[in-house]
Amino acid sequence: MKILVACEYSGSVRDAFIRQGHDAISCDILPSESDFGPHYQGDVNDILFDGFDAMIAFPPCTHLAVSGARWFAKKQKDYRQQKAIVFFLQLALAPIEKIAIENPIGIISSLWRKPDQIIQPWQFGHGETKATCLWLKGLPELKPTDIVEGRENRIHRMPPSKDRGKLRSKTFQGIANAMATQWCL
Repeated sequence: MKILVACEYSGSVRDAFIRQGHDAISCDILPSESDFGPHYQGDVNDILFDGFDAMIAFPPCTHLAVSGARWFAKKQKDYRQQKAIVFFLQLALAPIEKIAIENPIGIISSLWRKPDQIIQPWQFGHGETKATCLWLKGLPELKPTDIVEGRENRIHRMPPSKDRGKLRSKTFQGIANAMATQWCL
């Protein structure tokens, strides 16, 4: 399968698909942190219509997640939130047969539709809690691979730092591996 991993700088999901034998490329405005596979640094719209069989997308959640609800009025006034909604829907409605879009609990559920599934890192071998929504098209729900006890809210409690946003947005490897093995249809 030819797979686009949109809005991914880490390479975690792209590399997991490549290890399963797929032709995968990541795309982000940031450079990739992994040299394992191909990465297009730029606007996803430049390659969105290049004949992909599947797309796994991680659009920025900064203006969509309910965790930032106290700033919604300001984000609406300067159109940041509307632009984020349009971008999310652009990915969701792309002419690609199989699509998964990941984002935290946010306003997309009420503006467009509820997610098909909400997963947690502790279902895939990590001790953290972080409710993660998946909107799916042509793909099955992910099945837990390794349920972990002793869960903690480490991601939510991360202290401020220059890399906080990147650290909070990185896909847990157990989830990336589950996507690559369960969605290699």
